Amino acid sequence: MSYRHPERDQIRVDGVLTALGNPLRLSVVRLLDETGGDHNCTSVLNTLGAPSKSTMTHHWRVLRESGVIRQEPSGRENLLSLRREDLDARYPGLLDAVLAGARKDSGAV
Repeated sequence: MSYRHPERDQIRVDGVLTALGNPLRLSVVRLLDETGGDHNCTSVLNTLGAPSKSTMTHHWRVLRESGVIRQEPSGRENLLSLRREDLDARYPGLLDAVLAGARKDSGAV
């Protein structure tokens, strides 16, 4: 299975902000940003105490299709990674500002 990911120049700010506007998706992005690298879906779900994989399928799709994450098959799992380089190139400072705001809102400054 292969997933569609927008090219860097196809990423749109409204899609990124929509994806980051959901608290659960924002938590996923915060986790990926803080830990770096690739993470399988199950480890992300377990770390966040998130709903089941089937519930998260929609959230993975929104994040992937907006250009926020990359999702690649790896055996029986999917690996998730943050597309920070693409987001920073497209909208410098946007991701940092959103993540700093999220940390501030959660009390983790």
